Amino acid sequence: MTYKKKYIVSLDQGTTISRAIVFDCNASIIGISKKEITQIYPNPGWVEHDPIEIWNIQYFVFLEVLKNSGIDFSQISGIGITNQRETIIVWDKKSGKPIYNAIVWQCRRTADFCEELQSNRKFVKYVRKVTGLVIDPYFSATKIKWILDFIRNSRIRAYQGEILCGTVDSWLIWNMTKGKKHITDYTNASRTMLFNIHTLQWDNELLNIFDIPISMLPRVCSSSEVYGKISIKNKKNIINVPISGIAGDQQAALFGQLCVTPGSAKITYGTGCFLLMNTGDKPVKSKRRLLTTIVCGPRGELNYALEGMVFMGGAIVQWLRDEMKLIRDVSEMECFSKKVHDTHGVYIIPTFSGLASPFWDPYVKGSIFGLTRGVNSYHIVRAALESVAFQIRDIIEVMQKDYGKNINSIRVSGGVVINNFLMQFQSDILNIRIDRSQISEISALGVAYLAGLSIGFWKNLEVVRDKFLKTYKFYPNAYNIEREYRYCCWKNAIVCTRLWKNMNLKTYNFFYK
Repeated sequence: MTYKKKYIVSLDQGTTISRAIVFDCNASIIGISKKEITQIYPNPGWVEHDPIEIWNIQYFVFLEVLKNSGIDFSQISGIGITNQRETIIVWDKKSGKPIYNAIVWQCRRTADFCEELQSNRKFVKYVRKVTGLVIDPYFSATKIKWILDFIRNSRIRAYQGEILCGTVDSWLIWNMTKGKKHITDYTNASRTMLFNIHTLQWDNELLNIFDIPISMLPRVCSSSEVYGKISIKNKKNIINVPISGIAGDQQAALFGQLCVTPGSAKITYGTGCFLLMNTGDKPVKSKRRLLTTIVCGPRGELNYALEGMVFMGGAIVQWLRDEMKLIRDVSEMECFSKKVHDTHGVYIIPTFSGLASPFWDPYVKGSIFGLTRGVNSYHIVRAALESVAFQIRDIIEVMQKDYGKNINSIRVSGGVVINNFLMQFQSDILNIRIDRSQISEISALGVAYLAGLSIGFWKNLEVVRDKFLKTYKFYPNAYNIEREYRYCCWKNAIVCTRLWKNMNLKTYNFFYK
């Protein structure tokens, strides 16, 4: 009898790309398949995806990666799912068809409603206390409410038990199990602004305020267990493969970076940037508008983290290329940035989707400060890259104060981290060592670990820890005076940007009287 190797498959459903990645027992990547998904912009500030397309593409890349890798279904030990968080889908329980497009985490359509909620200080404090979040269109609750408010008869049908809702992981598992399982995990539930992160239950008071019936929400499970099985037919018979791990993309990345002890932190540089620091089995309440969220401990058990995010991270690269036409390819950014000694006093505030942590100001517009006759395209490109690092420092400053300890090193991943200039500048402006792993698909790796641990594919994380011995380290080498002067200029630019949205005739007359 011929021995067949076993593998773990990670399904990584992201904001712009759906991936399927195969890992072997050494946590090495055997194969990757990926495909872009369509971005839908019905109105300014609105972002949607087609749920049917999400499922079809995710299943397509799953089959494709197995075919291209020469792997039979019977060789799959387990499947892990990691996904774009906060994005919400509502579908018909009987037919399985969505009643509306997926409303994506980037969508700002509920900003006005969130502003109304923020006027109630008692409610703001309640949301912070129960969910660890702030009131913002970013999270799922107001998106669900919008669908129930504006899609005809949807709320009535929801209370009658005819429709269901969930984040992308719930939607994928519903389809994978042919409607047998309606579930999510703690990490995804904690991003909905409906979940009590202390009692680990859906919060009835929040459900009543948003007028969302609990019957439409998924059952909440741990991030590392067998939830159900996907049945796949091969040449001979039907193979039942367990779905054994779920985590939101940023929590999966934290686990993939092995940041499973208190004080360990990671940054993911993607479309946005996400900084998470594990705080152990007890939540740390932020006094400075960071988020308290659920993550995974070393065995996949529930832990907590402080989190801050930047809405415009790697997306500023696309802006420079597609809208500004200052670069033709991403690889040019590092070269252009090094052609000049500094930014010539230019600071770019890339708040195209508002300010996230720690300001949470959805109405701020992007701006450029310090333009003089000597500024050229290289200065603009460099200032754009530096803006990413400055936004991370805004978060680090408050995170260290909330946690009460300094961060000595941070692990990084994401498409932008190949830019050595940015990584060195990030280390300089933070005065913290940056560790860049050689492993690229960190979120997929993290959920592969979670899926593998639950079924005994790996005994514990120690058996794969050696994978992280090979990292490239960036050490800070900027003078303190220079570092603090540059950061002070950045903070001034932030203040001016936030003032701009509040300019009116009264302030105009003050300056021009």
